[in-house]
Amino acid sequence: MPAAYPPFLGSEHAPVPAEGAAFHVIPVPMELSVSYGAGAAKGPAAILAASDQLEAYERGAFPCEGGIHTTRPVRPAGAKAKDPEAWLHAIEKAVGRALDCGARPVVLGGEHTVTLGALLAYKVRGAKIGVVHFDAHADLRDAYEGSRLSHACVLRRCHELGFPVAQFATRAYCKEEADYRAAHPKTLFACDGEDLALKGPPSPILPKGFPRQVYVTFDVDGLDPAVMPATGTPVPGGLLWYSALFILREIASARTIVGCDVVELAPIPGLHHADFTAAKLTQRLMGLMR
Repeated sequence: MPAAYPPFLGSEHAPVPAEGAAFHVIPVPMELSVSYGAGAAKGPAAILAASDQLEAYERGAFPCEGGIHTTRPVRPAGAKAKDPEAWLHAIEKAVGRALDCGARPVVLGGEHTVTLGALLAYKVRGAKIGVVHFDAHADLRDAYEGSRLSHACVLRRCHELGFPVAQFATRAYCKEEADYRAAHPKTLFACDGEDLALKGPPSPILPKGFPRQVYVTFDVDGLDPAVMPATGTPVPGGLLWYSALFILREIASARTIVGCDVVELAPIPGLHHADFTAAKLTQRLMGLMR
């Protein structure tokens, strides 16, 4: 593995072979549809580097016990490097291998489109899961800047695969996205950033009938820019750290998290706390899987 991609939490846990690991950490430096600030392709390497500063011990437990296998960076070769479908195929293959090994996939993006590749792996295996989505943006457009595989469309594509979606902290979306939500009230739920700030999280945290197994996709711009400034599309009014952890813990107490991704970190040189925050979030998500 290149020096820029060290194993996740390698300072605390010796890497484990793919077949014996509880977690497969899968870096995906995809960045094809940036619409504002750039840099998401550097996010996976920054998270892995920052993970060396994490402690293995966390609140009376070892969140990543069971073993971590960090894969090589997932990317299509040559001319296909600019083809989003080639990226999705490569991601699906890597996540599928994790599932076939009995491991929990932990995808590190890269732009948010990587989530679709991960969920394709669950789809072809017949998984009956729901998608829990943290983000400043709804990502429910049908197309954006001429592409239906833009990061701004990813949750629509995932919903179209048949996965119910619950969105948290969203606070920037267009009328088309609001209309799409309204047209799918039984399978698309939202708790927007303003509602979270003024009313707090819903109780129960997820609606009745939402699948028992869930995949969590966490765009780091779901956090407030004061907590997470290193992202291409920051929006004020996001989640603070402990508010985000509270919601995640509530979800984990009511559902089983079977996989996750952390996406859209765009590292700022010299600003280490943002990279560390994304690495810490990744570790916390791993600790909530069971």
